[in-house]
Amino acid sequence: MILEVIATCMEDALTAEAGGADRLELITAITEGGLTPGIGLVGQVVKAVKIPVHVMVRPHSRSFHYSSYDISTMAEEIKAIEASGAAGIVLGALTPDGLIDERALEALLPLTNGMQVTFHRAFDELEDQIAGLRTLENYPQITRVLTSAGPGSAMEAISAMRRLVEAARGGRIAILAGSGLKPQGITSFIEQTGVTEVHFGSAVRIGQDALSPIDPVILRGLSHTLRSGSCSS
Repeated sequence: MILEVIATCMEDALTAEAGGADRLELITAITEGGLTPGIGLVGQVVKAVKIPVHVMVRPHSRSFHYSSYDISTMAEEIKAIEASGAAGIVLGALTPDGLIDERALEALLPLTNGMQVTFHRAFDELEDQIAGLRTLENYPQITRVLTSAGPGSAMEAISAMRRLVEAARGGRIAILAGSGLKPQGITSFIEQTGVTEVHFGSAVRIGQDALSPIDPVILRGLSHTLRSGSCSS
């Protein structure tokens, strides 16, 4: 079971690693769903931790539809992130009519140079997620999809999440469940859905407040639960 934890600063990154996170999603603007962090922070975090760092590439929070200027900005950010030594990036793009923006992917993915690529929760705005998964399978750089299997909490979309996991089985793309996950009930969620990767943000922070620091006690407890053997499915 892979545990990915959101980090927004150096303290988050160090606490997450010490608390048992297997991977970081490094972002800024957590209350806006995450935007690209400053490259100075990216470089610091990559040097400071041993676990993989995946960096958000999202230039604004207005929508997941990006202009040619936005795409150019994202391209420059990907180049800088790759040069920092980060293990991966997190991105997503949709067309104005709500489909995956393959034009954007074709412009950006060749710049990743071996970094892993997560397609983020723009995926949850798709009307047909199975069809979206099939589209993403055409791009070998994409290694996972971060999704709540719909517009709400992942914990409330068990059947849809299980369908995605089954649709992805045997392929190259992993399903990373995120948004609304709680340490309480996570074992049952994993057993019912079959996911092998989970993503936590506010639920492992003090007071479950997105703007508070990571709570090391909660994170260590979650990490222990995921590794205790009860989540082996």
